[in-house]
Amino acid sequence: MKRAAFIAPQLATLSKDVFSDPRWIFEEKFDGIRCIAVQSKGKLTLYSRNQKKLNASFPEIVKALEGKTKVDFVADGELVAFEKGVTSFSKLQKRAQMKMPLYLYLFDLLVWDGKDLRKKPLLDRKTLLKSKFPFTNNIRYTPHVKKTGETYFKRAQTKRLEGIIGKKGDGHYVSKRTSEWKKFKCTKRQELVIGGYTDPKGSRIGFGALLVGYYAKGKLHYAGKIGTGYDEKMLTTLEKKLSSLERKSSPFTDEIKAKEIHFVSPQLVCEVGFTEWTKDGKLRHPRFLGLRTDKSPKQVKRERAK
Repeated sequence: MKRAAFIAPQLATLSKDVFSDPRWIFEEKFDGIRCIAVQSKGKLTLYSRNQKKLNASFPEIVKALEGKTKVDFVADGELVAFEKGVTSFSKLQKRAQMKMPLYLYLFDLLVWDGKDLRKKPLLDRKTLLKSKFPFTNNIRYTPHVKKTGETYFKRAQTKRLEGIIGKKGDGHYVSKRTSEWKKFKCTKRQELVIGGYTDPKGSRIGFGALLVGYYAKGKLHYAGKIGTGYDEKMLTTLEKKLSSLERKSSPFTDEIKAKEIHFVSPQLVCEVGFTEWTKDGKLRHPRFLGLRTDKSPKQVKRERAK
């Protein structure tokens, strides 16, 4: 590789049966924003998983990392903020409103000093990352445990973490979703596309609820309404974005029976927490967690554990 450049990330497959295996390692599943850090000829660029530049949004991370080594590199990690000792995507969403410590947890090294490491075993890449990378207070190494996935998952549940990631210890790095990386969630979460909203009632400002869905075979399927999880700032700012995207026709393939609906072009993606899917494919007890800019709407599918 002549120069370090963006590499599309490896993605984990949602799985339901936690296991223990000496060939696998297990890491915490962070509740943040995926980040590919690239340093080329002394210039550092932070990318989201869909190659959007993040430098302007996270200048303190750029400052903490840029120039700390003269070596060109590509590293994979997650940008996070903490709330009560646990990483929180919702807290990270408020970084523009309040000052808070931000961190980049790195868990893989893809390129170092011009050498492409993706065909090396994962554990070898992690060893190189830990030994060679210039870690600081804001730039942290992601620890792992070997073999004991079930025990590690129970610990994650006790700590109320988002979940854990299982990775094959001798696996190569591939830029796609793969079964050699498996994610096990302690709580149910899903990215969904916003296709409309309802009017606010009573003293509520902004909007009442979001109408959301997911893509299947190129069509947007309705998954329900989300009426909770917003503060007044989000109700106001999101309503302005939604108003600019209004359209007359529904973007959903399903018939929507709710009243006082405003349909919008499906350009915004949000993160949603919920208790379960109903038999007719709707969310039960959904709550809004934040907007996502690191995934295009057409990529949003309903996740099914395998």
